[in-house]
Amino acid sequence: MQKVPEDNKGKIPITDPVKGYASNTGRYAFNMKYVWAISLTAALGGLLFGYDWVVIGGAKPFFQEYFRLNGEEGSGALGWAMSCALLGCFLGSIISGALSDRFGRKKLLILSAFLFILTAIATGLAPTFSLFIAGRISNGVAIGLASNLSPIYIAEVAPAEKRGRLVAVNQLAIVIGVLLAQLVNWIIAEPIPEGMQGAALLDTWNGQHGWRWMFIAASIPAALFFILVFFIPESPRWMIKNRMEDGALRVLGRIGDEGYVSASLSEIRESLSEEAGPVNFRALLRPGIFKIVLLGMFLAFLQQWSGNNTIFYYAQEVFTEAGYQVGEMLFNIVITGSVMLVFTFIAIRTVDRVGRKWLMLTGCIGMGVSEIILGLSYHFHVTGLPVILLILAVVAFYSFTLAPVTWVLISEIFPNRVRGAAVSIATSSLWISSFLLIYLFPFMNRAGISVPFIIYAGILILGYIIIKNTLTETRGKSLEQIEKDLA
Repeated sequence: MQKVPEDNKGKIPITDPVKGYASNTGRYAFNMKYVWAISLTAALGGLLFGYDWVVIGGAKPFFQEYFRLNGEEGSGALGWAMSCALLGCFLGSIISGALSDRFGRKKLLILSAFLFILTAIATGLAPTFSLFIAGRISNGVAIGLASNLSPIYIAEVAPAEKRGRLVAVNQLAIVIGVLLAQLVNWIIAEPIPEGMQGAALLDTWNGQHGWRWMFIAASIPAALFFILVFFIPESPRWMIKNRMEDGALRVLGRIGDEGYVSASLSEIRESLSEEAGPVNFRALLRPGIFKIVLLGMFLAFLQQWSGNNTIFYYAQEVFTEAGYQVGEMLFNIVITGSVMLVFTFIAIRTVDRVGRKWLMLTGCIGMGVSEIILGLSYHFHVTGLPVILLILAVVAFYSFTLAPVTWVLISEIFPNRVRGAAVSIATSSLWISSFLLIYLFPFMNRAGISVPFIIYAGILILGYIIIKNTLTETRGKSLEQIEKDLA
C-alpha cells in the first residue's frame, strides 16, 4: 500500500499506478474504484426503496377498482391501501437501529434484499385486499431497513471529502428506482381508451392482471441486490465499535493508504472512547445528543411534509385536476420521474461544493414559492401546461435539495457511538410523517386540492427558519469532526 510522505501532505495528489489509488485531498490516497463499487451495491437498497415507494401510484387506478375502494366510504380503505406500507417502513427503520448495532450493517442489508424479493411477489399475487395489505406492510419493512442502512453504510465507508456525493448517490438510486417503477407501469399498462375511468377499468387487462405485474417486476432488481450484497465488507466503524479491529484495518486498508488508515483508526477510537458495544436508546436522551436527535427528526418530517411525495402517490388526483386523463397521467408521472433524475445529478455535483445548509435553504424557498402558486392555480381552476410546469418545479427543487441532502445529513450528524440507534429514530420519524402525509391527503383533498399544497408551503417556511438558525454546515468534515462541532 502506498504511503503519503509527510513532506508531501497537503501539497500534491499522489496516484498509485498499480492499485489505482487517487488522492482527493492531497493528504491521503484512496482506492475510489473500490469505494464506488461497495457504495453502489449498498445503494441498490435505495433503488428498491424508490421502486416500491411509488409503484403503487401507477397501479392505484386499477387495484382501486379491483378491490372496490370507491366513494366516500372507500376513502379510508384507499388511504390505508396507499399508506399501509409506511407502517412497515416505520417498523423496519426502528428495528434496524438495534439489529444493525448488534449484528452489523451487512447482515441487515442481506435481510432487506431477501424481503424485497419475497414481498414483491406476495403483493402482486394477493387474491384479497387483506393479503394485499399484508404484502405491502411487509414490503414496507424491507424499505425501512434499506432506507436506514444504505446511507449509514455508505457514510461509514466513504472518505470525508466524498461522503456527501456518495451518500447522495443513494438518493440517485432511489430516483432511478422511482423512474424505473414509472416506466414499468407505463410499459406494462395496455393503452387505455380516451375517457375510460372508474369501474370500466376493472374489465380491462390492466384491471385484472397488469397492476399485479407492476409489483412483481421489483423481484428482478431485488434478486440482483441479494446476490451482490454478499460481496461487500462490513462497515469498518461498526467493526471497531464491536472490537473487531483486524477486520476493520483490512477494510480501511482497501479504501485508502496507510496515512488514511492511521488517521481514521485514531479518530474512530477517540469518538468511541466513552462507550463501546450495543447502544441503549436511553443514550439518545443525554444532553448534547438529544438536541441533535430532535434536529434529525425535524429534517425527516420536513422532507416528507414538503409535499413532493403527494405528487407520486396521488398522481391520478394531481393530474386529473390539471385536466389530464388516466392514460396521460401514466405518461406525465414518467416525465416527473425524469425531471427528478436530472436534478438529482445536480445534487451530486453540488452537495460537496456549496454545502448542505445552502441546498436545504434553497429547497425550502423554491418549493415553498412553487407550491403557493400551484395551490392558487388549482383554486382558480387553471389546467394544462402551466400546472404541469409548476408540478415539475416542485419536483425539481425537491430533487436537488431536500430529497438527497436530508439523507446525507441524517447519515452524518449523529455521533459514532449512537449512530445506528439515532438514525433509526430519524428514519422512523420520516416514515411516520410519510404515513400521515399519504393517509390524510384524501381527507384534505375533500376541501379542494389547493388546500394541501398551501399547507405544505407553510411548513416549508417554518423549515427555512429552523434550518437557518440551528443547522451547522457539515461539508468536508469527517464524521468525528462533525460530532465534535455539534457537541
